[in-house]
Amino acid sequence: MTPKRKPLTKLGYGFVPEEYLPKGADEYHFRNQQQLTVRTYRQLRDDEIVILNRNGNYSPNWADVWVTDRFLPEQIQQSKFYGRVRIGDMEESFLDFRDLQLPIGIYNSVIVSSDIGGCNAIHNVRYLAHFILGEEVMLFNINEMETSNNAKFGNGILKEGDAESSLIQLELCNENGGRAVLPFEGMQASDVYLWTRQRHDRVLQSRFREITFRRFDSHRGYYSVVGHRTVIKNSHTIKDVKIGTDAYIKGVNKLKNVTVNSIAGAYTQIGEGCELVNGIIGHGCRIFYGVKAVRFILCSFSQLKYGARLINSFLADNSTISCCEVLNSLIFPAHEQHHNNSFLCASLVMGQSNMAAGATVGSNHNSRGADGEIIAHRGFWPGLCVSLKHNSRFASYTLIVKGDFLHELDIRLPFAMVSHDVANDCIVILPAYWFLYNMYALMRNNAKFISRDRRSLKNQHFEYDVLAPDTVNEAFVALREIEIAVGKAYHPAGNPSDWAVKGKAILMDTTIDLHEKEILLDHVENSKRKVVLIKVREGYNTYRRIIAYYAATQLKSYLDTHSVAELRAGYLDRPGRPERIEFENVGGQLIRKPDLDDLLDRIRNGELVEWEAIHQQYHLLSSQYLTHKFEHALAALLEIHELEKSALTPAYLDACLAESVATKEWICREIYKTRAKDYRNPFRQMVYENEEERDTVVGRLEDNAFIQQQQEEYTQYAESVKAIHLLQ
Repeated sequence: MTPKRKPLTKLGYGFVPEEYLPKGADEYHFRNQQQLTVRTYRQLRDDEIVILNRNGNYSPNWADVWVTDRFLPEQIQQSKFYGRVRIGDMEESFLDFRDLQLPIGIYNSVIVSSDIGGCNAIHNVRYLAHFILGEEVMLFNINEMETSNNAKFGNGILKEGDAESSLIQLELCNENGGRAVLPFEGMQASDVYLWTRQRHDRVLQSRFREITFRRFDSHRGYYSVVGHRTVIKNSHTIKDVKIGTDAYIKGVNKLKNVTVNSIAGAYTQIGEGCELVNGIIGHGCRIFYGVKAVRFILCSFSQLKYGARLINSFLADNSTISCCEVLNSLIFPAHEQHHNNSFLCASLVMGQSNMAAGATVGSNHNSRGADGEIIAHRGFWPGLCVSLKHNSRFASYTLIVKGDFLHELDIRLPFAMVSHDVANDCIVILPAYWFLYNMYALMRNNAKFISRDRRSLKNQHFEYDVLAPDTVNEAFVALREIEIAVGKAYHPAGNPSDWAVKGKAILMDTTIDLHEKEILLDHVENSKRKVVLIKVREGYNTYRRIIAYYAATQLKSYLDTHSVAELRAGYLDRPGRPERIEFENVGGQLIRKPDLDDLLDRIRNGELVEWEAIHQQYHLLSSQYLTHKFEHALAALLEIHELEKSALTPAYLDACLAESVATKEWICREIYKTRAKDYRNPFRQMVYENEEERDTVVGRLEDNAFIQQQQEEYTQYAESVKAIHLLQ
């Protein structure tokens, strides 16, 4: 394509082709609707035009430069104006932001058909076209700011006359695009999760697309917007953007087709060397130092930094990605990935996850086609230099030890450690590893993720507790898996339907030494290699213990505000046995499967026709979650102890609570014990001259804030259990 010559008097006019103008509307129709401040404009007086010309300014049509009665022509210097330009109130002041001090006015800039807000300081903007600026905006040293007449600001929509091929989609979870979604401002991880699932359901998929298109106007003619008090400096290209208030943007190479959400209490900052194209950025985000992001959504209070590459991906709230590369992935809240040599591709990672250095999760180079996927539930932690193969699936809080895993994996035991025994050519799984050997790190996550949740409006409940309906359900699965494995090991020729019963009996009989048998787990790796379970009885008993503890703590929370009589009337005297219902992690929010099915049915049948209505259902289910969680815990209590409701007498409930106090004490003891190992390890000690230097560098064990906090929580928990009088 070559440049076209047109009359200079036409510059700044004809922004929207006539065929796309609404009937009876002019090219300023939508621009006028977008105004950030209501004010009255007038045309320039002759004396003001004289001053403007004397100051080196130029316009082929001064009659189309409109100002307010608080206009100061002396503060417009060496600038050019084309098309209809409207300038807000001015005063003899300067704006000061982080040592950048700029006089209010327009200096050494080219302005094309734009609205300049009140008390703006615009300096050295080489080209500003079709923008609406808020109040007290600072623009300094910017090469190009322009807007297309069919700008979409990062949303996956089509404007009138657009080709279908121009539609922006996020190709998530799979590189072949088979799970693509249309991004939109306000999109939540829950929306994306629902859309990427059930791709065979054409009615549901069609509804998602219709709801998204209905959300936006297909007309052309919307201007880019920069909100009040936003500062942009030393940047190259900014095109088709909608930027909120109080944002700070400096040194960017390119912002194109992007929405940047920002407000005073949660301002977004974008820094040097960044190139962000076709994206939506949430409130309170930090993006700086050479980040490259294309076709992406970054949710509120998340960070991209130090050269991170985020492509065709969705990163949910309170997450951080540094240095590394993430492609075609859907990531739930509270994800951490910091190392330059980690790689994440074609994955669904369900939050509270941590990617170690050298981890390669989802490379399709070890598959025949670029169509594999990995699903990792909460707390996923692939260790140093781990390589995983599509397709694989991991239960919650799976820790994977260093190694190249050349075959597909299906890890169904939560809180397990998975290691590659190269010498014996087998997989080794240690069930309930985190509770047995690293309680400090596991329980620290609870407090860490809650403290990092900076959302000001938490109307969607994100579950951060390691013990919740999803992980407890997985623990029940693990119990049966272990029972079957043990039963098969001791009775390989027996009836497979009897393995679970026989295995449970063996596990409960402490006179039987399980070390005399090799316990193997089936259907874990897509190979003929063995998958060996170790610490089998310890892991099995730990799963039982944490299930009982989860149930008792939820019971205790209920009894803090309800009486035994209310418990009996509300739950125990009802007909039928409480059912332990399946929960699904929907973007960080746990939703009961029947409730989720009902929500999807209402979308299919057209009852819910807007994303806001769907979001309201998330919020409603969030408000009911603690009740649903308690009902699940009650069912889990009966199931783990193999009881009927009639057995839940005050005396039995009192015993359950007492047992939970003992488990809470065990957790505190293990937290201290696992951290104390670091202080007693002579190899850790050898880098210090003495214990005093060690304590100066890393702090005294006795002063550890997290250990002290846990001890205080235990004391408070034990005292509050004593305050519940069940036997009176």
